[in-house]
Amino acid sequence: MLDKTPVKAEKAAWPPEIAAEFERENETPNGCVGQRLLSENERVRVWEIRLKPGQRFGFHRHVLDYFWSVTTDGKARAYVSDGSMVEHTYKAGETRHETTAKGTFKVHDLANIGDTDLNFITVEFLDSANKPLPVPDSVRVK
Repeated sequence: MLDKTPVKAEKAAWPPEIAAEFERENETPNGCVGQRLLSENERVRVWEIRLKPGQRFGFHRHVLDYFWSVTTDGKARAYVSDGSMVEHTYKAGETRHETTAKGTFKVHDLANIGDTDLNFITVEFLDSANKPLPVPDSVRVK
């Protein structure tokens, strides 16, 4: 999703509640890159995001190498830590691989701006250049 041509929007132009949430994530990094942690072992974390039309998944921080696949067609908007805003129309099966260099990260949110459910699976690789961020037990599927 984040490889699409961004629409540059200075953070000052972001909606105030979005900018405030971004600043809170900056103070307390959120390592939950999905709503539910479906599986985890010594090599990977497998996450799920399911967004109804109009629903938004808040700011989260990518520090590990990962890939995502979208399992439904849909449309989303993301505000990204570089100050951009990205809108993209997804096709089921679309997949993106990301590598995160040592000492770097990417923060973004995700809002379903379409009229259908939007579902993603994200797989993080725990043996990446950066250490994984902690995640609360409450997101783990038991």
